[in-house]
Amino acid sequence: MSTRDEHVTVRDLRNLGRSVIDRILAGECLTVTRAGRPVAVLRPVRKPADRSDVLLERWRSLPVAEADDLQRDLDAVIDASV
Repeated sequence: MSTRDEHVTVRDLRNLGRSVIDRILAGECLTVTRAGRPVAVLRPVRKPADRSDVLLERWRSLPVAEADDLQRDLDAVIDASV
C-alpha cells in the first residue's frame, strides 16, 4: 500500500469521483484541495481486526513447530559463512 500523499481538487473529486475512490481503495492517501489549500484527507478505511475467538481458533490449528526442525530449515536457507 502506498503511503505517499497526493492532492486532488474538489472539482476533480466531484467530476472524477469513481477514479478517486479507486485510487483510495488501491491504498493511496489523497489530500483534497480547494483554491490550492488543503481541506480534507481521504484514506482507505482500515480492515477491522479479527475477533479474538477467530484468532484463537486459527492459533489452535497451527502445526506444532519443533525446534530441531526449525533449526534444520533455517540452516538450509541461511549462509552461515556470512
